[in-house]
Amino acid sequence: MPEPPQAAVLPASVTVTPVLAPAPGEVELLYQELEARIVKLRPSEDLAPLRKAFQFAAERHRNQQRVSGEAFMVHPVLVTRQLADMNMDMVCLQTGLLHDVVEDTSATIAEVKREFGEDVARCVDGVTKLSKLNLANREERQAESVRKMLLAMVNDIRVVLVKLADRLHNMRTLGSLPREKQERIATETMEIYAPIAHRLGMGKIRGELEDLAFHYLEPEAAAGLLRDFESQHAANETFLKEIRHTVELLLAREGIPARVDGRLKRAYSVFQKLKRQKITLDQVYDLLAVRIITDSVKNCYAALGVIHNEWHPIPGRIKDFIAIPRPNLYQSLHTSVMGPGGRHFEVQIRTDEMHRVAEEGIAAHWKYKEGRRGAAEDDQRMAWLRQLVEWQREMHDPTEFMSTLKVDLYPEEVYTFTPKGRVIILPRDATPIDFAYAIHSDVGNTCTGAKVNGRMVQLKYGLRNGDVVEILTQPGHLPSKDWLALVKTPRARNKIRHVINTTERAKSIEIGEKYLEREARRLGVAMSRVSKAQIESVAAEYGCSKMEDLHAALGYGKYSPRQVLQKLAPDQVGPEAPEAVQVPAYAPDRSAAPADPDLVIRVKGMDELLVYRAKCCNPIRGEAIVGYVTRGKGVAVHSRNCSNVQNLMYEVERKIDVEWARAAQETFQVKLLIHTEDRPGMLSQLTAALFSEQTDIRSLEARSDDERAADGAIMDVTIEVKDKKQLERVVSAIRRISGVRDIERVNQ
Repeated sequence: MPEPPQAAVLPASVTVTPVLAPAPGEVELLYQELEARIVKLRPSEDLAPLRKAFQFAAERHRNQQRVSGEAFMVHPVLVTRQLADMNMDMVCLQTGLLHDVVEDTSATIAEVKREFGEDVARCVDGVTKLSKLNLANREERQAESVRKMLLAMVNDIRVVLVKLADRLHNMRTLGSLPREKQERIATETMEIYAPIAHRLGMGKIRGELEDLAFHYLEPEAAAGLLRDFESQHAANETFLKEIRHTVELLLAREGIPARVDGRLKRAYSVFQKLKRQKITLDQVYDLLAVRIITDSVKNCYAALGVIHNEWHPIPGRIKDFIAIPRPNLYQSLHTSVMGPGGRHFEVQIRTDEMHRVAEEGIAAHWKYKEGRRGAAEDDQRMAWLRQLVEWQREMHDPTEFMSTLKVDLYPEEVYTFTPKGRVIILPRDATPIDFAYAIHSDVGNTCTGAKVNGRMVQLKYGLRNGDVVEILTQPGHLPSKDWLALVKTPRARNKIRHVINTTERAKSIEIGEKYLEREARRLGVAMSRVSKAQIESVAAEYGCSKMEDLHAALGYGKYSPRQVLQKLAPDQVGPEAPEAVQVPAYAPDRSAAPADPDLVIRVKGMDELLVYRAKCCNPIRGEAIVGYVTRGKGVAVHSRNCSNVQNLMYEVERKIDVEWARAAQETFQVKLLIHTEDRPGMLSQLTAALFSEQTDIRSLEARSDDERAADGAIMDVTIEVKDKKQLERVVSAIRRISGVRDIERVNQ
């Protein structure tokens, strides 16, 4: 069977033809090819355990097919082939063949353990999703499955290596699935699995996962980039060939042994840069790159000198990841230079060992013959995971867990220093508060100020590469809620939440208890006659495990005291008054218009709470939403993707389930910021695209974008849409306009 397609940007018009069911014996042939690969890599390996795992899996998956029409066993065999190419041990290879038997057949973990031993069973269990559990929704299942995998990774890194190989093959064959599933799986890949590969230093797998996911998530942008790449292909190939030849001659003349490769920057990486910097393709400095692989660190620096002696380096583009490796242990010298004809290109310089680590990451250090389960205790690539496991134990909310995980997985690093020279690596725009918590929780909690490079700065100061930071502390000081809006690291955010939550919860328990007693006196209910068991029974009805939780919920305003008393003393307290009139979630700019009950966002299971859409994210019908109980204002409803949600949700008790009411004819105002080329006809094309989607324009302003690019313009437009689907159609129509560089949704 031919090799699966390598990562590439495919045109949007490409469709994957369903694969016909394989001829009898094809799976066996694939397995024989797998054995041949392993024998070539490790001639002395006993393959009897692998054959046993293959036969076990083939029997369990008999008559099963994938959506494409392939026999199901094709997938486990190709996943295992990927693991064999990574030189994984026998436990890992057996897990590759067996990774779906518990999830998709009647086989059990106990059966796998009996047949193949504890190590294989543990790895199979770690990879198995929790789809069989009775969890509320897909988001909770996803969160708990990822949480389970991360916990298993700490004990045995082979779990995630199998999972990455599994996800890579699934992404290569994603074309057979319905569009909705393609987008869901591609999003999960981009948000979780590609970042995990990055954190583990596995650049090759990360790159392919990102490019494949990019094709499904941004098909039009991917197709456009492919057309641009193809139109410049001949010129780029000629340029890289000339540069490689020149570099080889220069290094040979200096006696520096090296091999020189040329490459085009990955499609998704280019797309990110174009979107982030609002630039055109010809403004990407590192679109073309030359990689020099030499024999020693000394010759890496010598090669850098040769390059800079031949071509002028671009200021600010020289990065030394050899002296200070990235957290995933990536090492290389990077520089961008002005080449022949004024064309920029990047040069990466590293040793053979550095290159192997850059491509394979943690898998490069795998010693199968040692029977190791995971990385060494001092492996920096696993330090972040151990921290994740540490704070995730305190997180009970699946949405909070996933959001925080996504933030932590893919930071852009800033390298800072303590006064004693210790390197502290933080995400870009991290603050002194993040720095303080990176040193120790107590330092963070008692932080009162900071000096950067000997100068006092505000705690919201954005740290930069090379900053020397000194933290000022004061015993007894506690973190402020305002810090949640400043910090960038999950570690700092969760430590702050923990302190605030403990303090706020104590206050809320006290307030809730007083609310209940006061309402009881007003209604003539003698609380002294109500037993603790009765209160705990009512608390359980509200999903609270103990009396204090119910008091806290009352203090937060999540439930009314009358509701609780009606359950505690139904003979003395009558039912609630008729349900209050609900406040429309969206009120159009027509003050005389009557409130339409179809426009509300409902709180599940309760009708008396006021509800309003938060201005910070302005959610529209069709978007996933979450409610947050505010004292005295009702329930603020945010989009689940709102940046403020995580800052608010430090008190999980205040979270409340909300839902959109049935469809209505009212519209939602959405403000878009559109970055385009500054050329005649652009405005008329934009208005024509909006008209074609039957979208009303409330306001439109155009101006030059001199800060970003000399030939750029910004269109500031406010439109009316009925729901998320219409907004997606509008954005897609705008992206199809030639010269549109990026679109941002702006909160009003």
